[in-house]
Amino acid sequence: MTSTLQTAKTTEAVQRPGRWLALAVLVLAVLLVAVDATVLGLATPYISEDLKPSGTQLLWIGDVYSFVIAGLLVSMGSLGDRIGRKRILLVGATAFGAISVFNAYATTPEMMIVARALLGVAGATLMPATLALIRNLFHDPRERSLAVGIWGATASAGTAVGPIVGGFLLEHFWWGSVFLINLPVMAVLVLVGIKLLPESRTANPGPWDLVSVVLSLVGMIGIVYAVKEAATHGFAWTTLAAGLLGAAALYGFVRRQLRLPTPLLDMRLFRNRGFSGAVLADLLTILGLSGLVFFLSQYLQLVQGRRPFEAGLAELPAAIGAVVAGLIAGRAARRLSVRAVVSGGLAAIGLALAALTVLDQSTGYPLLGTVLLVVGVGAGFSFTVTADVILSSVPGEQAGSASAVSETAYELGAALGIAALGSIVTGVYRDFTGPAGTPAAAHESLGGAVEAAAGMPAHSAAAMLDAARTSFVDGLALAAGVGAAVLLAAAVAAWFLLRGQKLEGGGSKHA
Repeated sequence: MTSTLQTAKTTEAVQRPGRWLALAVLVLAVLLVAVDATVLGLATPYISEDLKPSGTQLLWIGDVYSFVIAGLLVSMGSLGDRIGRKRILLVGATAFGAISVFNAYATTPEMMIVARALLGVAGATLMPATLALIRNLFHDPRERSLAVGIWGATASAGTAVGPIVGGFLLEHFWWGSVFLINLPVMAVLVLVGIKLLPESRTANPGPWDLVSVVLSLVGMIGIVYAVKEAATHGFAWTTLAAGLLGAAALYGFVRRQLRLPTPLLDMRLFRNRGFSGAVLADLLTILGLSGLVFFLSQYLQLVQGRRPFEAGLAELPAAIGAVVAGLIAGRAARRLSVRAVVSGGLAAIGLALAALTVLDQSTGYPLLGTVLLVVGVGAGFSFTVTADVILSSVPGEQAGSASAVSETAYELGAALGIAALGSIVTGVYRDFTGPAGTPAAAHESLGGAVEAAAGMPAHSAAAMLDAARTSFVDGLALAAGVGAAVLLAAAVAAWFLLRGQKLEGGGSKHA
C-alpha cells in the first residue's frame, strides 16, 4: 500500500505543472546557504574588530559551520528519505532562520563559534533535501539537467548576491545585519513551500540508526579537526588522538553500514565509478578553492582598501561565469562528454589560481576580474555536471542519501580547504617583522593589525601595516599555488574516473 502511494505521488510530481514553481522554492534554500557562506567573508574584518578573536578563533568561526554540516549531512539526508524530504526541509529552514538571529547578536568569539555550529546543524537539512526533491520532481533526464543547472546557477548567483547585499548592509548597519537577511528568505521559503512542494520519501526505509549517526558525526569532525590542528600548530598528541578517533569512527560507520539491512548510507553506491569520480572531483575542487575564497574578501578590503560594497561587486565575475556555465553545462556534457566538461572546467580553475601566485598589494583588477570569471565558468561547468551524474546514478528512493554524499564532499572540502590553505595564509602572515612596539594582536590576523594600527604613531603604524599586508599577500599567493596544484590533480583524476560516463537522455561521446 505504501509503495502504491509513493508511486502515485511520484507520477503526480512528474505531471504536475507546478514543478517549476516548486523548483523556485527549492532554489531559495540554495540561495540562502550560498549567501550565508559569502557574507561571512565580507563580515570577517568587522567581526575581528568587534569580537577580537584570535587567529585560531577566526578560523573556527570560518570553518566550524562546515565541520558540523559535513558530519551531519549523510544523517540528515537519510532522515529526509525516511520522514519526508519536504518536512525536513521546512523544519530545517525554520531553524536556520531562528539560529541566524543568534549569529547576528553574538557578543564573544566563543558565542559566535557556537552559533555557527548550530547553524551547521540546521544547514545540514537543507542541501540534501533540495537536490533529492529535484530528483523526485524531474524524472525526464533533460528537464532534470536543466533543473540541476538552475539549482547550481542559483548557488552561484548567491555568491554574487551575498557580497553585494552584505557589502551594502555592512556600510550602513552593524555586521550582524548580514545574518538577519536570512529571515525574510526563510519566511518566503516556508510559507510558499508548504503549498507548492510535494512530499516524497522512501517507501520502506527501515529505522534511522542512531549509532550510525553518532559514528558519522564523530568520524567527520575528528578527521577534519585533526587536519586543521596539524596544519595550524603541527602534530601533537591531542591532534593525533582526534585523528585516530575520527578514523576509527568512520571505519566503524562503514562496517556497520555493510551489515545493516537498511543502512543509513548504502556503501554500494561507491561501486559506481561515475558516482565516486563525481564525488571526488567535488571534494578536491572545493578543497582547492575554499581557503582562497575565504581570504579573498579580506585581501580586497584590508590590503587594497576597497569598501565592502565595492569588494562585493569586485567578486561579481565569478558568479556571472558560474551562472552562465551552469545553465548550459548539461547540453555541453551531452554534446562533448561528461569527462571533457568536468576535467576542462577543473583545469581552467587550476590555471586561473596559478595566475594568482603573482599577486601583490597593487595587483590590478583586470587580472583579478579575469581570474574570477574563469574560476566561475570552470566551477559552473564542473559542479553542475557532477551533481547531475550523482543524481542520475541512483534510484529515486536513494536520492537523499546520494545528495547528502555529494554535499558532504562539498562541505568536507570546504572545511579542509579553509583549514589547510587558510592555515598556510595564517602561518606565513604570523612571521612578518614589524617595527618595534608592534602589538602581539597584530600577528594574530590582518584585521587585528589594522585595528592595532589605530593606536600607534602614524609612522610606526604605516610600517607595521605595510609589513603585515606584504606577508598576508605572500601567504595568499602560496595558498593559490597549492590550490592550483590540487585543482589540476582533480582534473586528471576526473578524466580517468569519468571515462565513458554519460548523462541520461543524450548520446554523449566517449572522450
